[in-house]
Amino acid sequence: MTFPQRFTGKTVLVTGAGTGFGAEVAVRAAQEGADVAVHYRSSADGARLTAARVEAEGRKAFVVQADITDWAQIKRMADAVWDFFGRLDVAINNVGDMASEQMSWRDISEESIDHTLAVDIKGTLMCTHEFGSRMLEQDSGGSIVNIGSTVIVRGSARAPQYAAAKYGIVGLTKSYAHAFAPKVRVNVFAPGFMETERMLNREDYKNGRGDKLREMTPMHHIPKPEEVAGTALFLASQDAGHITGGYLVADGGYNMIGA
Repeated sequence: MTFPQRFTGKTVLVTGAGTGFGAEVAVRAAQEGADVAVHYRSSADGARLTAARVEAEGRKAFVVQADITDWAQIKRMADAVWDFFGRLDVAINNVGDMASEQMSWRDISEESIDHTLAVDIKGTLMCTHEFGSRMLEQDSGGSIVNIGSTVIVRGSARAPQYAAAKYGIVGLTKSYAHAFAPKVRVNVFAPGFMETERMLNREDYKNGRGDKLREMTPMHHIPKPEEVAGTALFLASQDAGHITGGYLVADGGYNMIGA
């Protein structure tokens, strides 16, 4: 398969790139010509595997560890990435917490609320702030894509804190889109359901939920992460040069939001 070369000579950082969607975005960026910073918090083996896949595409990979709920660690990560590459053109803030172990709103806990909001809102905000403010100092500016979710359309009876957190990402993205314009663009990419390893291993998904979701989706398909990785990167490409503060959905028509 041949890929467009939208990021030739560019550097891209993907947070949470040790597993799942983040790993596939990192590899797709390399397939499109980018050198890639691979961030992880605890998936060290996964991050090394992602880096090896990036290098197999003939690109440079740089592995960096940080807990994004701690601003000091984000600053250290940014220092390391800028020291290694000399600049950063694209940041994909992919890290998020779905409170996936919670099966009902009745099971919500204060600890889970605090953790989900800290990762999804606080972490994404601090990453956007740190990377974007440094990109502003570069002649070439930059682009930031925050990974959101279509959960904000319908909400989540299962985990209200997750829907609240993803709504927060829309607010912070619009705010920094104003603050950083015109030099740095900031957008949200919102994938729908994806067949990540975690999703495929869920009992409810294996026992009928997957079939039901496909039936409810006009495209009759739940994509693997690599199928929508290029869509997320579109927002960071020159083709999206006039889009900032935007919210791009790729859900096979499941929600059909809009005017």
